[in-house]
Amino acid sequence: MRLYVGNLPYRITEGEMKDLFGQYGEVVDVRIILDRETRRSRGFGFVEMSNEEEGVKAMENLNDHEVMGRNLKVNKAKPRE
Repeated sequence: MRLYVGNLPYRITEGEMKDLFGQYGEVVDVRIILDRETRRSRGFGFVEMSNEEEGVKAMENLNDHEVMGRNLKVNKAKPRE
């Protein structure tokens, strides 16, 4: 299950995100979206969990969860158009 994670702290790393979401199941992939010009985080990213059950568990526990002073927004990712 692919999750959209918004309102990310700009200094969080993909490793820290993997550890955070890994508490709820197996993390297959983590991507923080970067600005093309500055290479800095744009404040959102995607986490892929190994299955739907783990994804729902992570979403329920981490949506509106405070990390580094910011409340994460975690939703099921919409398919790319």
